[in-house]
Amino acid sequence: MVAKVWGLAYRSTGRAGGARRWRAAALGGALAVALGLGLVVAIPSSGATPGSMRAAPGSTRMPMHQAAQAGAGAGNETVPTPPVVRITPAAGTAINPLTPIVVQAADARITSVMMTNIASGAVVTGSLSPDATRWTSSEVMGYGSTYRINATASGADGTPVQQTGIVHTLSPAAQTYPSLIPAPTTTQTFGVGQIIGVSFDRAVTDRAAAEKALSVTSNPPQTGSWYWMDSRTVHYRPQSYWQPGSTITVHANLFGTDLGGGVYGRTDRTATYHVHDSWIAKADGATDQMQILHNGALVTTMAMSLGSPGFPSHSGPHVISDKQPSITMDSCTYGICKGQPGYYREQVALDERISNDGEFVHSAPWSVRQQGSSNVSHGCVNLSPANAQWFYDHFSLGDVVEITNSGGPPLPVWDTYGDWELPWNQWKAGNTNTP
Repeated sequence: MVAKVWGLAYRSTGRAGGARRWRAAALGGALAVALGLGLVVAIPSSGATPGSMRAAPGSTRMPMHQAAQAGAGAGNETVPTPPVVRITPAAGTAINPLTPIVVQAADARITSVMMTNIASGAVVTGSLSPDATRWTSSEVMGYGSTYRINATASGADGTPVQQTGIVHTLSPAAQTYPSLIPAPTTTQTFGVGQIIGVSFDRAVTDRAAAEKALSVTSNPPQTGSWYWMDSRTVHYRPQSYWQPGSTITVHANLFGTDLGGGVYGRTDRTATYHVHDSWIAKADGATDQMQILHNGALVTTMAMSLGSPGFPSHSGPHVISDKQPSITMDSCTYGICKGQPGYYREQVALDERISNDGEFVHSAPWSVRQQGSSNVSHGCVNLSPANAQWFYDHFSLGDVVEITNSGGPPLPVWDTYGDWELPWNQWKAGNTNTP
């Protein structure tokens, strides 16, 4: 048999003693719950039946669910949260000037933020979130500067809240300026062999940080990599020559970048270069002929003369880095001066530089009889005046001259644009340990 006492059930076991013990435990639990809810409960005598249980005289009988709700709400009145405005980072250690300043409002809406350089009075711009709870600076700060931030917000009840902060930016031990290679231009296009580079005016010891701040993109996309010529110069090239018609963009995001030893980038630089048609000259010292290829197709062949056995031309790919209608060539610039055997000083026309070691493609009327049959120059590619004019008219910066069978050593990778001399797997290793 099952009986209920104020919502509590017990089962008769058929044994009087067991039922009484069970019933006593159930009533005890009910009593504890009732007392916890602040109710007054009458305990029936041992002879009372469940149906005879009544509230104590003068008390009010309350359903248990209402009592629970009443107890839960006691002492839980809502206290309004005061509006707060915070400025980060907080004043203290000098910060990187790239660090954004953030003004955050809680239980309030930002109404104004004024951030100024204390020394110059220049205002730093920023943007406010749509819900007006967050302002973020959008302008890069300067090195070694102090800024004041005055922020005002309004609470839900219209109460104004103000906050002021001061931040200091770090002062580098030194700054380095990044010169781009080639120099940015809006009128010049470049050949398929053009090398992209950055030259610093101070040594870079954290080369990984420098490479992370540098990027090169090309259209169409072409895989490329950086290679350090020395501690101040890093070059970039693709695995093979650039595709004709490519657009190349270099970004040097170096401001705020620690390049090692407390040396920071002075500024950011960017440049875009355009690649023209492919012009490649193949100069063969065994035949003393130079083939001219335009976009891979042979268009003409010229008789020429390379360096003599005593002054052999460097072998391998060369890239035109400069062109001048006329220059003075003086052997004293590489150690053979006036009065010594082999000295010369000549005004030479139609000159296109292919190395920094004094190698040019140029007009050489004095060697026309040897062109096509023997190598008699001091390392340059000698052409007849007519062929030199044709070459000068068609070849320009970034175009390629590949020299083979010259008897000379490979063009050093560091000699202007000797970059293409290295196999790709060696190039992409980066040479990060060079001094």
